[in-house]
Amino acid sequence: MIQEIFRLYAERSSFFGELILQHIRIAGISVAISLFLGLVIGVLISEFRKPAQIIMNIINVLYTIPSISMLGFLIPFTGIGNKTAIIALSIYGLLPIVRNTYTGINTIQPFLTEVASGMGSTRMQILFRVKLPLALPVILAGVRSMVVMTISLSGIASYIGAGGLGVAIYRGITTNNAAMTYAGSILIALVALISDRLIYLLEKKIPWSEGARDRRERQA
Repeated sequence: MIQEIFRLYAERSSFFGELILQHIRIAGISVAISLFLGLVIGVLISEFRKPAQIIMNIINVLYTIPSISMLGFLIPFTGIGNKTAIIALSIYGLLPIVRNTYTGINTIQPFLTEVASGMGSTRMQILFRVKLPLALPVILAGVRSMVVMTISLSGIASYIGAGGLGVAIYRGITTNNAAMTYAGSILIALVALISDRLIYLLEKKIPWSEGARDRRERQA
């Protein structure tokens, strides 16, 4: 089986290369949308806490919907193809970002924001210069989780006519070609692992993140 998988990679390298690019594009767009919306929602519910529990409950409910069911629900509204897959993946990616942003900001010691307020900082200055830097390590942990999850879930996009490495898995299943199925699955896992590692290395390169982590450790 292993020899058959590597033979497929060698003989159909252009096919798999195109699928990898499609997979990265679909997952990348979904990650960008989830990150932007998740940060905005997370910041808003941390600043205005009354609707926080309601919004978190709604996102939690959406997160529990099976991915195939979510895709099926969206098809009548957005059709089949990449657009529907991106919408579904973006919805699934919201929870880790919203939850970690909300948690990261809310676990900051109150005296830090009180000191900044006492020095004349505005609400926006406190948010961007105190709260977000301190919450950054927690937020980045959510980003890593979301990226890996999105890349993995992108494999089901082929069931609604979208591209990506799920095409190889779907083709392998429908033609009873186990090697093709395994080949697509292995590449999805590799893309997810490489992405996770790259984010980890990027996190280590950000002095902002390191300083925030040290301050959080001193708070504890």
